[in-house]
Amino acid sequence: MANTLVEMLRMKDIRKKVLFTLGLLAVTRVGAALPIPGVNPGAVLSYFESNSNSFTEYLNFFSGGAFANFSIFMLGVMPYISTQIIMQLLMLVIPSLKKLAQDPQGSKKIQQYTRYGTIVVAAIQSLAASMYARSIPGALAIGPGAFTIVSIISVTAGSMVMVWLGEKITKNGVGNGISLMIFAGIVARIPSAAYTMVRSVSNGSMNPVALIVVVIMFFFVVALVVYEEKGQRKIPVQYSRRVVGRRMYGSQSSHLPFKINPSGVIPVIFASTLLSFPLQLGYNSNIGWLRAVANFLNPQGAPYLIIYTLLIIAFAFFYTQISLNPIEMAKNIRDNGGSIPGVRNEKLEEYLTKVLNRIVLPGAIFLAFIALIPTLIQMFFSFPSNVAMLFGGTSLIILVGVDLETMRQLDGLMKMHHHDGFVDARKRRIKKF
Repeated sequence: MANTLVEMLRMKDIRKKVLFTLGLLAVTRVGAALPIPGVNPGAVLSYFESNSNSFTEYLNFFSGGAFANFSIFMLGVMPYISTQIIMQLLMLVIPSLKKLAQDPQGSKKIQQYTRYGTIVVAAIQSLAASMYARSIPGALAIGPGAFTIVSIISVTAGSMVMVWLGEKITKNGVGNGISLMIFAGIVARIPSAAYTMVRSVSNGSMNPVALIVVVIMFFFVVALVVYEEKGQRKIPVQYSRRVVGRRMYGSQSSHLPFKINPSGVIPVIFASTLLSFPLQLGYNSNIGWLRAVANFLNPQGAPYLIIYTLLIIAFAFFYTQISLNPIEMAKNIRDNGGSIPGVRNEKLEEYLTKVLNRIVLPGAIFLAFIALIPTLIQMFFSFPSNVAMLFGGTSLIILVGVDLETMRQLDGLMKMHHHDGFVDARKRRIKKF
Protein backbone atom coordinates (compact mmCIF):
# COMPACT_ATOMS: atom_id res chain seq x y z
CA MET A 1 0.00 0.00 0.00
CA ALA A 2 2.98 2.33 0.58
CA ASN A 3 3.85 2.01 -3.12
CA THR A 4 0.25 2.83 -3.99
CA LEU A 5 0.44 6.04 -1.95
CA VAL A 6 3.66 7.04 -3.69
CA GLU A 7 2.10 6.39 -7.12
CA MET A 8 -0.95 8.44 -6.14
CA LEU A 9 1.14 11.45 -5.13
CA ARG A 10 3.06 11.26 -8.40
CA MET A 11 -0.12 11.86 -10.40
CA LYS A 12 -0.47 15.61 -10.75
CA ASP A 13 -4.28 15.88 -10.82
CA ILE A 14 -4.78 13.49 -7.88
CA ARG A 15 -2.02 15.22 -5.91
CA LYS A 16 -3.73 18.57 -6.51
CA LYS A 17 -7.06 17.17 -5.31
CA VAL A 18 -5.52 15.74 -2.15
CA LEU A 19 -3.55 18.90 -1.32
CA PHE A 20 -6.59 21.08 -2.11
CA THR A 21 -8.71 19.00 0.27
CA LEU A 22 -6.10 19.10 3.05
CA GLY A 23 -5.73 22.87 2.61
CA LEU A 24 -9.44 23.55 3.00
CA LEU A 25 -9.69 21.19 5.97
CA ALA A 26 -6.85 23.18 7.57
CA VAL A 27 -8.87 26.36 7.01
CA THR A 28 -11.81 24.84 8.91
CA ARG A 29 -9.53 24.01 11.85
CA VAL A 30 -8.17 27.57 11.92
CA GLY A 31 -11.72 28.93 11.85
CA ALA A 32 -12.65 26.64 14.77
CA ALA A 33 -10.12 28.53 16.91
CA LEU A 34 -11.25 32.07 15.94
CA PRO A 35 -13.65 33.38 18.62
CA ILE A 36 -16.75 35.43 17.84
CA PRO A 37 -15.98 39.18 18.03
CA GLY A 38 -16.92 40.42 21.48
CA VAL A 39 -16.15 37.15 23.33
CA ASN A 40 -13.61 36.91 26.12
CA PRO A 41 -11.78 33.65 25.22
CA GLY A 42 -10.14 33.27 28.64
CA ALA A 43 -13.43 33.44 30.53
CA VAL A 44 -15.08 30.96 28.14
CA LEU A 45 -12.16 28.52 28.38
CA SER A 46 -12.06 28.59 32.19
CA TYR A 47 -15.87 28.16 32.33
CA PHE A 48 -15.90 25.05 30.15
CA GLU A 49 -12.90 23.56 31.97
CA SER A 50 -14.79 23.76 35.26
CA ASN A 51 -18.33 23.16 33.92
CA SER A 52 -17.88 20.45 31.32
CA ASN A 53 -21.03 18.37 30.81
CA SER A 54 -22.56 15.92 28.36
CA PHE A 55 -24.33 18.71 26.45
CA THR A 56 -21.22 20.78 25.71
CA GLU A 57 -19.16 17.67 24.94
CA TYR A 58 -21.89 16.51 22.55
CA LEU A 59 -21.85 19.80 20.61
CA ASN A 60 -18.04 19.99 20.77
CA PHE A 61 -17.90 16.53 19.25
CA PHE A 62 -19.65 17.65 16.04
CA SER A 63 -17.84 20.97 15.76
CA GLY A 64 -14.35 19.68 16.53
CA GLY A 65 -14.08 21.77 19.70
CA ALA A 66 -15.35 24.95 18.02
CA PHE A 67 -18.39 25.20 20.29
CA ALA A 68 -16.32 25.46 23.50
CA ASN A 69 -14.22 28.16 21.81
CA PHE A 70 -17.36 30.09 20.82
CA SER A 71 -15.74 30.40 17.43
CA ILE A 72 -17.26 31.64 14.18
CA PHE A 73 -17.45 27.97 13.06
CA MET A 74 -19.11 26.83 16.30
CA LEU A 75 -22.18 25.43 14.47
CA GLY A 76 -20.15 23.71 11.76
CA VAL A 77 -22.25 22.22 8.95
CA MET A 78 -25.06 21.10 11.29
CA PRO A 79 -27.53 23.82 10.13
CA TYR A 80 -27.02 22.68 6.54
CA ILE A 81 -27.65 19.03 7.42
CA SER A 82 -30.74 20.01 9.45
CA THR A 83 -32.09 21.90 6.44
CA GLN A 84 -31.39 18.94 4.16
CA ILE A 85 -33.46 16.73 6.48
CA ILE A 86 -36.32 19.25 6.39
CA MET A 87 -36.20 19.43 2.59
CA GLN A 88 -36.19 15.63 2.24
CA LEU A 89 -39.24 15.39 4.50
CA LEU A 90 -41.00 18.18 2.58
CA MET A 91 -40.48 16.25 -0.66
CA LEU A 92 -42.47 13.38 0.80
CA VAL A 93 -45.33 15.69 1.76
CA ILE A 94 -45.31 18.03 -1.28
CA PRO A 95 -45.41 16.11 -4.61
CA SER A 96 -44.59 19.20 -6.69
CA LEU A 97 -41.38 19.67 -4.71
CA LYS A 98 -40.38 16.05 -5.35
CA LYS A 99 -41.13 16.47 -9.07
CA LEU A 100 -38.99 19.63 -9.09
CA ALA A 101 -36.08 17.74 -7.48
CA GLN A 102 -36.18 15.06 -10.23
CA ASP A 103 -35.59 17.66 -12.94
CA PRO A 104 -31.90 18.62 -13.54
CA GLN A 105 -32.71 22.33 -13.47
CA GLY A 106 -35.12 21.84 -10.59
CA SER A 107 -32.44 20.18 -8.45
CA LYS A 108 -30.47 23.44 -8.62
CA LYS A 109 -33.55 25.23 -7.28
CA ILE A 110 -33.76 22.72 -4.43
CA GLN A 111 -30.10 23.38 -3.60
CA GLN A 112 -30.81 27.10 -3.60
CA TYR A 113 -33.79 26.64 -1.26
CA THR A 114 -31.61 24.49 1.00
CA ARG A 115 -29.01 27.24 1.26
CA TYR A 116 -31.66 29.83 2.10
CA GLY A 117 -33.07 27.48 4.72
CA THR A 118 -29.57 26.96 6.13
CA ILE A 119 -29.26 30.72 6.72
CA VAL A 120 -32.53 30.72 8.69
CA VAL A 121 -31.62 27.65 10.77
CA ALA A 122 -28.10 28.96 11.44
CA ALA A 123 -29.49 32.35 12.53
CA ILE A 124 -31.88 30.68 15.00
CA GLN A 125 -29.15 28.44 16.42
CA SER A 126 -26.66 31.31 16.64
CA LEU A 127 -29.25 33.33 18.56
CA ALA A 128 -29.56 30.46 21.05
CA ALA A 129 -25.75 30.28 21.29
CA SER A 130 -25.52 34.01 22.00
CA MET A 131 -28.06 33.64 24.83
CA TYR A 132 -25.95 30.81 26.23
CA ALA A 133 -22.80 33.00 26.08
CA ARG A 134 -24.60 35.73 28.02
CA SER A 135 -25.10 33.27 30.90
CA ILE A 136 -21.32 32.66 31.21
CA PRO A 137 -19.71 35.02 33.77
CA GLY A 138 -17.29 37.45 32.13
CA ALA A 139 -17.73 35.94 28.65
CA LEU A 140 -18.86 39.17 26.95
CA ALA A 141 -16.42 41.96 26.15
CA ILE A 142 -19.20 44.15 24.65
CA GLY A 143 -22.83 44.88 25.50
CA PRO A 144 -25.36 41.99 25.38
CA GLY A 145 -27.46 43.55 22.61
CA ALA A 146 -24.49 44.31 20.38
CA PHE A 147 -23.05 40.85 21.04
CA THR A 148 -26.30 39.16 19.99
CA ILE A 149 -26.28 40.96 16.64
CA VAL A 150 -22.56 40.34 16.05
CA SER A 151 -22.82 36.65 16.99
CA ILE A 152 -25.83 36.01 14.73
CA ILE A 153 -24.07 37.60 11.75
CA SER A 154 -20.63 36.06 12.31
CA VAL A 155 -21.77 32.52 13.25
CA THR A 156 -24.33 32.37 10.41
CA ALA A 157 -21.66 33.57 7.98
CA GLY A 158 -19.25 31.00 9.45
CA SER A 159 -21.72 28.16 8.83
CA MET A 160 -22.29 29.27 5.24
CA VAL A 161 -18.51 29.44 4.70
CA MET A 162 -18.27 25.88 6.01
CA VAL A 163 -20.96 24.76 3.55
CA TRP A 164 -19.14 26.53 0.71
CA LEU A 165 -15.83 24.88 1.68
CA GLY A 166 -17.56 21.50 1.78
CA GLU A 167 -18.97 22.00 -1.71
CA LYS A 168 -15.54 23.03 -2.99
CA ILE A 169 -13.99 19.85 -1.54
CA THR A 170 -16.72 17.79 -3.20
CA LYS A 171 -16.25 19.51 -6.56
CA ASN A 172 -12.48 20.09 -6.73
CA GLY A 173 -11.10 17.81 -4.02
CA VAL A 174 -11.44 14.10 -3.29
CA GLY A 175 -15.21 14.32 -2.70
CA ASN A 176 -17.52 13.93 0.34
CA GLY A 177 -16.74 17.48 1.48
CA ILE A 178 -19.34 17.77 4.27
CA SER A 179 -18.54 14.30 5.65
CA LEU A 180 -14.79 15.00 5.51
CA MET A 181 -15.20 18.20 7.54
CA ILE A 182 -17.09 16.30 10.24
CA PHE A 183 -14.37 13.63 10.05
CA ALA A 184 -11.66 16.29 10.52
CA GLY A 185 -13.50 17.73 13.51
CA ILE A 186 -13.63 14.32 15.21
CA VAL A 187 -9.95 13.63 14.50
CA ALA A 188 -9.07 17.05 15.96
CA ARG A 189 -10.61 15.94 19.28
CA ILE A 190 -8.37 12.88 19.59
CA PRO A 191 -5.30 14.66 21.16
CA SER A 192 -7.36 16.30 23.92
CA ALA A 193 -9.19 13.02 24.60
CA ALA A 194 -5.86 11.16 24.80
CA TYR A 195 -4.53 13.78 27.24
CA THR A 196 -7.67 13.45 29.39
CA MET A 197 -7.30 9.66 29.36
CA VAL A 198 -3.62 9.75 30.42
CA ARG A 199 -4.34 12.30 33.15
CA SER A 200 -7.29 10.26 34.46
CA VAL A 201 -5.17 7.11 34.68
CA SER A 202 -2.30 8.95 36.38
CA ASN A 203 -4.51 10.56 39.05
CA GLY A 204 -6.39 7.31 39.72
CA SER A 205 -9.83 8.40 38.51
CA MET A 206 -9.76 5.83 35.67
CA ASN A 207 -9.06 2.13 36.17
CA PRO A 208 -6.18 1.00 33.88
CA VAL A 209 -7.76 -2.47 33.55
CA ALA A 210 -11.02 -0.88 32.40
CA LEU A 211 -9.05 1.18 29.88
CA ILE A 212 -7.42 -1.97 28.44
CA VAL A 213 -10.81 -3.68 28.19
CA VAL A 214 -12.33 -0.69 26.38
CA VAL A 215 -9.36 -0.44 23.97
CA ILE A 216 -9.70 -4.14 23.07
CA MET A 217 -13.44 -3.66 22.63
CA PHE A 218 -12.74 -0.60 20.45
CA PHE A 219 -10.61 -2.57 17.96
CA PHE A 220 -13.16 -5.38 17.92
CA VAL A 221 -15.99 -2.94 17.14
CA VAL A 222 -13.88 -1.25 14.42
CA ALA A 223 -13.45 -4.64 12.74
CA LEU A 224 -17.22 -5.23 12.95
CA VAL A 225 -17.97 -1.79 11.46
CA VAL A 226 -15.54 -2.36 8.57
CA TYR A 227 -17.05 -5.81 7.92
CA GLU A 228 -20.56 -4.37 8.01
CA GLU A 229 -19.65 -1.43 5.73
CA LYS A 230 -18.16 -3.75 3.10
CA GLY A 231 -20.80 -6.52 3.31
CA GLN A 232 -23.02 -7.09 0.25
CA ARG A 233 -26.00 -9.14 -0.86
CA LYS A 234 -25.81 -9.88 -4.60
CA ILE A 235 -29.09 -10.28 -6.49
CA PRO A 236 -28.52 -12.21 -9.77
CA VAL A 237 -29.96 -10.59 -12.93
CA GLN A 238 -30.21 -12.38 -16.28
CA TYR A 239 -30.42 -10.31 -19.50
CA SER A 240 -31.86 -11.96 -22.62
CA ARG A 241 -30.65 -11.48 -26.20
CA ARG A 242 -31.47 -8.13 -27.70
CA VAL A 243 -30.90 -6.22 -30.96
CA VAL A 244 -29.31 -2.77 -30.82
CA GLY A 245 -29.12 -1.19 -34.29
CA ARG A 246 -27.67 -3.87 -36.58
CA ARG A 247 -25.94 -5.79 -33.82
CA MET A 248 -27.29 -8.61 -31.67
CA TYR A 249 -26.08 -8.93 -28.11
CA GLY A 250 -26.18 -12.34 -26.43
CA SER A 251 -27.61 -13.10 -23.03
CA GLN A 252 -25.62 -11.83 -20.07
CA SER A 253 -25.54 -12.53 -16.36
CA SER A 254 -25.04 -9.72 -13.89
CA HIS A 255 -26.02 -8.86 -10.33
CA LEU A 256 -27.35 -6.02 -8.19
CA PRO A 257 -24.95 -5.40 -5.28
CA PHE A 258 -26.99 -4.41 -2.22
CA LYS A 259 -24.82 -3.26 0.68
CA ILE A 260 -25.77 -4.45 4.17
CA ASN A 261 -25.69 -0.80 5.15
CA PRO A 262 -26.72 1.08 1.96
CA SER A 263 -27.07 4.45 3.67
CA GLY A 264 -23.59 4.44 5.28
CA VAL A 265 -23.11 7.06 8.02
CA ILE A 266 -26.00 9.27 6.83
CA PRO A 267 -28.63 7.97 9.33
CA VAL A 268 -26.29 8.59 12.28
CA ILE A 269 -25.38 12.10 11.11
CA PHE A 270 -29.02 12.97 10.40
CA ALA A 271 -30.27 11.63 13.75
CA SER A 272 -27.50 13.36 15.73
CA THR A 273 -28.05 16.66 13.94
CA LEU A 274 -31.81 16.56 14.40
CA LEU A 275 -31.47 15.96 18.14
CA SER A 276 -28.73 18.57 18.59
CA PHE A 277 -31.06 21.28 17.25
CA PRO A 278 -33.48 21.38 20.25
CA LEU A 279 -30.52 20.95 22.61
CA GLN A 280 -28.85 24.07 21.22
CA LEU A 281 -32.08 26.06 21.41
CA GLY A 282 -33.16 24.95 24.87
CA TYR A 283 -30.02 24.61 26.95
CA ASN A 284 -29.79 27.51 29.44
CA SER A 285 -32.77 29.13 27.71
CA ASN A 286 -35.05 31.57 29.56
CA ILE A 287 -38.06 29.99 27.87
CA GLY A 288 -39.41 27.30 30.18
CA TRP A 289 -40.72 24.79 27.65
CA LEU A 290 -37.54 24.98 25.54
CA ARG A 291 -35.41 24.33 28.62
CA ALA A 292 -37.71 21.43 29.55
CA VAL A 293 -37.26 19.88 26.09
CA ALA A 294 -33.46 20.22 26.34
CA ASN A 295 -33.46 18.59 29.78
CA PHE A 296 -35.72 15.80 28.48
CA LEU A 297 -33.26 15.19 25.62
CA ASN A 298 -30.21 14.92 27.87
CA PRO A 299 -27.66 12.88 25.82
CA GLN A 300 -27.13 10.59 28.83
CA GLY A 301 -30.84 10.04 29.50
CA ALA A 302 -33.08 7.12 28.50
CA PRO A 303 -35.53 9.26 26.40
CA TYR A 304 -32.69 10.60 24.28
CA LEU A 305 -31.21 7.12 23.71
CA ILE A 306 -34.59 5.64 22.74
CA ILE A 307 -35.42 8.50 20.33
CA TYR A 308 -31.88 8.42 18.93
CA THR A 309 -32.13 4.69 18.21
CA LEU A 310 -35.54 5.02 16.55
CA LEU A 311 -34.35 7.96 14.42
CA ILE A 312 -31.30 6.04 13.17
CA ILE A 313 -33.49 3.11 12.11
CA ALA A 314 -36.09 5.43 10.52
CA PHE A 315 -33.46 7.45 8.60
CA ALA A 316 -31.78 4.23 7.43
CA PHE A 317 -35.04 3.11 5.79
CA PHE A 318 -35.85 6.63 4.57
CA TYR A 319 -32.47 7.27 2.92
CA THR A 320 -32.33 3.78 1.40
CA GLN A 321 -35.74 4.25 -0.22
CA ILE A 322 -34.51 7.53 -1.74
CA SER A 323 -31.11 6.29 -2.96
CA LEU A 324 -32.23 2.76 -3.94
CA ASN A 325 -35.77 3.06 -5.21
CA PRO A 326 -37.08 -0.51 -5.86
CA ILE A 327 -39.67 0.77 -8.36
CA GLU A 328 -36.99 2.52 -10.46
CA MET A 329 -34.64 -0.48 -10.27
CA ALA A 330 -37.39 -2.88 -11.37
CA LYS A 331 -38.30 -0.56 -14.26
CA ASN A 332 -34.67 -0.38 -15.41
CA ILE A 333 -34.31 -4.18 -15.28
CA ARG A 334 -37.46 -4.68 -17.39
CA ASP A 335 -36.55 -1.90 -19.87
CA ASN A 336 -33.18 -3.58 -20.51
CA GLY A 337 -34.72 -7.02 -21.03
CA GLY A 338 -33.55 -8.36 -17.70
CA SER A 339 -35.11 -10.66 -15.14
CA ILE A 340 -34.31 -12.13 -11.74
CA PRO A 341 -34.30 -15.94 -11.77
CA GLY A 342 -37.32 -17.35 -9.94
CA VAL A 343 -39.14 -13.99 -9.77
CA ARG A 344 -41.97 -13.01 -12.09
CA ASN A 345 -41.52 -9.65 -13.84
CA GLU A 346 -44.64 -8.11 -12.31
CA LYS A 347 -43.35 -9.07 -8.84
CA LEU A 348 -39.91 -7.43 -9.20
CA GLU A 349 -40.80 -4.34 -7.13
CA GLU A 350 -42.23 -6.44 -4.33
CA TYR A 351 -39.23 -8.78 -4.31
CA LEU A 352 -36.62 -5.98 -4.33
CA THR A 353 -38.48 -4.11 -1.58
CA LYS A 354 -38.58 -7.24 0.60
CA VAL A 355 -34.86 -7.90 0.09
CA LEU A 356 -33.95 -4.28 0.88
CA ASN A 357 -36.06 -4.28 4.04
CA ARG A 358 -34.44 -7.51 5.22
CA ILE A 359 -31.00 -6.03 4.64
CA VAL A 360 -31.62 -2.54 6.02
CA LEU A 361 -33.26 -3.55 9.32
CA PRO A 362 -30.32 -5.52 10.82
CA GLY A 363 -27.88 -2.94 9.40
CA ALA A 364 -29.82 -0.09 11.04
CA ILE A 365 -30.06 -1.93 14.37
CA PHE A 366 -26.30 -2.52 14.24
CA LEU A 367 -25.72 1.19 13.57
CA ALA A 368 -27.94 2.13 16.51
CA PHE A 369 -26.10 -0.29 18.81
CA ILE A 370 -22.71 1.16 17.83
CA ALA A 371 -24.06 4.68 18.37
CA LEU A 372 -25.00 3.79 21.98
CA ILE A 373 -21.54 2.50 22.92
CA PRO A 374 -20.26 5.83 24.43
CA THR A 375 -23.16 5.93 26.88
CA LEU A 376 -22.55 2.29 27.87
CA ILE A 377 -18.84 3.04 28.40
CA GLN A 378 -19.67 6.00 30.63
CA MET A 379 -22.24 4.01 32.61
CA PHE A 380 -20.15 0.89 33.22
CA PHE A 381 -16.57 2.21 33.16
CA SER A 382 -17.03 5.84 34.35
CA PHE A 383 -15.06 7.26 31.42
CA PRO A 384 -14.99 11.05 30.79
CA SER A 385 -17.57 11.96 28.12
CA ASN A 386 -15.01 13.35 25.63
CA VAL A 387 -13.03 10.08 25.82
CA ALA A 388 -16.11 7.83 25.64
CA MET A 389 -17.39 9.58 22.52
CA LEU A 390 -14.19 8.78 20.65
CA PHE A 391 -14.17 5.11 21.71
CA GLY A 392 -17.33 4.26 19.86
CA GLY A 393 -20.72 5.37 18.72
CA THR A 394 -21.26 8.11 16.20
CA SER A 395 -17.58 9.05 15.98
CA LEU A 396 -16.51 5.49 15.20
CA ILE A 397 -19.13 5.03 12.49
CA ILE A 398 -18.28 8.37 10.88
CA LEU A 399 -14.51 7.78 11.06
CA VAL A 400 -14.71 4.30 9.53
CA GLY A 401 -17.45 5.12 7.01
CA VAL A 402 -15.86 8.32 5.70
CA ASP A 403 -12.41 6.72 5.60
CA LEU A 404 -13.67 3.77 3.53
CA GLU A 405 -15.63 6.04 1.19
CA THR A 406 -12.61 8.33 0.68
CA MET A 407 -10.45 5.29 -0.09
CA ARG A 408 -13.01 4.20 -2.69
CA GLN A 409 -12.96 7.68 -4.24
CA LEU A 410 -9.16 7.70 -4.49
CA ASP A 411 -9.21 4.12 -5.76
CA GLY A 412 -11.54 5.16 -8.58
CA LEU A 413 -9.34 8.15 -9.48
CA MET A 414 -6.25 5.96 -9.66
CA LYS A 415 -7.93 3.34 -11.83
CA MET A 416 -8.87 6.09 -14.29
CA HIS A 417 -5.10 6.44 -14.79
CA HIS A 418 -4.80 2.66 -15.27
CA HIS A 419 -3.03 2.20 -11.95
CA ASP A 420 -3.78 -0.30 -9.22
CA GLY A 421 -5.80 1.36 -6.48
CA PHE A 422 -6.05 0.80 -2.74
CA VAL A 423 -8.45 -2.14 -3.09
CA ASP A 424 -7.28 -5.64 -4.02
CA ALA A 425 -9.69 -6.58 -6.83
CA ARG A 426 -9.25 -10.32 -6.31
CA LYS A 427 -9.77 -10.33 -2.54
CA ARG A 428 -12.13 -7.30 -2.48
CA ARG A 429 -10.40 -5.71 0.45
CA ILE A 430 -8.03 -2.84 1.15
CA LYS A 431 -4.39 -3.69 0.52
CA LYS A 432 -2.12 -4.20 3.48
CA PHE A 433 1.02 -2.20 4.21
